[in-house]
Amino acid sequence: MARHQGGEWLVRIEDLDPPREIAGMAEQQLATLAAFGMVPDSPVVRQSERGELYDQALRRLCDRSEAYACWCSRSDLAAGNGIHDQCVERPSGLQAAWRLRVPDRDLAFVDGVRGRYSQSLRRESGDFVLRRADGLWAYQLAVVVDDAEQGITDVVRGADLIDSTPRQILLQERLGLATPSYAHLPTVLGPDGSKLAKSLASLPVDAGNPLPCLRMAWRLLGQDPHGLDSTETIARTLAVAQSAFDPGRIPTIDLTLAM
Repeated sequence: MARHQGGEWLVRIEDLDPPREIAGMAEQQLATLAAFGMVPDSPVVRQSERGELYDQALRRLCDRSEAYACWCSRSDLAAGNGIHDQCVERPSGLQAAWRLRVPDRDLAFVDGVRGRYSQSLRRESGDFVLRRADGLWAYQLAVVVDDAEQGITDVVRGADLIDSTPRQILLQERLGLATPSYAHLPTVLGPDGSKLAKSLASLPVDAGNPLPCLRMAWRLLGQDPHGLDSTETIARTLAVAQSAFDPGRIPTIDLTLAM
């Protein structure tokens, strides 16, 4: 989608949770992308190296009383399904997290694939975390700061993240940042209806034989099923795909992959 529109394609390593990281996995992912002919147009950015930028943004929000310290633990919020409407009377947390004050409003945007999407911020999100009690930065703040700092104009990602977008747009408003265009691609499901993901032990793509997987991805994106049949190299496949790609054909519902 980026190069079809004459733009640049960027890769960001969102390594915000060191305790859950697997050593060398980011490098393996970058190597797999390269094997598929996908090399970013700018140097790779790593969120683990950008804490000062996030701290500056948090301080701006705190200075305007739009962010606050909260000692509520997950168990304190369990009765409300984890939604933070207000701090409990006697919070049990040992360290404070930092949360954004969320207004009682519906926030809507037009998604490039799924059309209009609206969320009741107070009911569906609540005051959400910007910095965790363990000191680690939350995804919502980090991506908003990085998208602005990198000059991102279009965000293309999986539909499982669409419900994060209203929170990110709210943060952009609070920080005076531009809002990119968003397009959320369908999630690929297995025969049992669960998302194909590493957390569910799904098999990785084969970096040693990229063409079958590239052609399958092309078909799953709703494109001409035979449009890449005659390409014999990765470079030719990507060149043909870039020229022939039609964003309007992307499915608007999740897809089930027959095994």
